[in-house]
Amino acid sequence: MRRMFVGLMALTLALALALPAGAITDGVPDGDGHPYVGLMVAQDENGNPLWRCSGTLISPELYLTAGHCTEAPAAHVEIWFEPGPIQVDPAYPADGDDRCDGIAGYPCRGDVGGTPYTHPQYDPDAFWLHDLGVVVLDEPMTMRTYGALPRLNQLDALKPRRSTRFTAVGYGLQKAFPPAAEWKDQATRIRMVAYPYLVQINTGFTGDGSLVLSNNASSGGTCFGDSGGPNFVGTTNVIGGVTSFGLNWTCGGTGGVYRVDRADDLDWLATFGIYPPS
Repeated sequence: MRRMFVGLMALTLALALALPAGAITDGVPDGDGHPYVGLMVAQDENGNPLWRCSGTLISPELYLTAGHCTEAPAAHVEIWFEPGPIQVDPAYPADGDDRCDGIAGYPCRGDVGGTPYTHPQYDPDAFWLHDLGVVVLDEPMTMRTYGALPRLNQLDALKPRRSTRFTAVGYGLQKAFPPAAEWKDQATRIRMVAYPYLVQINTGFTGDGSLVLSNNASSGGTCFGDSGGPNFVGTTNVIGGVTSFGLNWTCGGTGGVYRVDRADDLDWLATFGIYPPS
């Protein structure tokens, strides 16, 4: 999740290791509930870790995440699918310019690697408008089931109310604090789940490409580093949107989600051979 209008990245890995940031707040461990949701680390062209995000396998070879998780200088991505906690390899970082030299674990080598791609209309200065990315895996990841795309404009039928629930899944932060107290941040790289409800859709604030979900103690929500993680419609495996932005440093109140049910998103994903239901 990025902080709206400020250009806060999903958080650099260096910061994530020293002052951990990123994931479901007021949720519970997901366990094996969503094994197709994974933790990713973006790496530069030299193989050095940049930042971490969450995302969803939507086929054996395609992983869906946020555009600000795949943007330059990301050149490669490593992904982990274990429920966690995922521990930092004790040998990290290696000496020299290549911090991953000889490192076999997190944040250097995951269950699978791949190449990142970002929505062709993505603009880092207005990331929330087309905040979608994918990773094409180097080799297939076979699972019993995968995340599914929504139908075209499927979310337009939803009404903002407490009964309109989503299932948010991601790794990392369980509590966030303002910068002066960020040493209190609570984070483990563990897959967590929460059930926020729909607060805004098709408003002047969200436009037609985003929606706003609750983020409080009763419903749970998302936070920094949860970027790209799925927000499933109800209790289904249909990805209504990916976690995109927050509005404050503590991730309280509400969280922003980039919708995946619009024509430009579904048309772009079709170029990778993945299609929504008819």
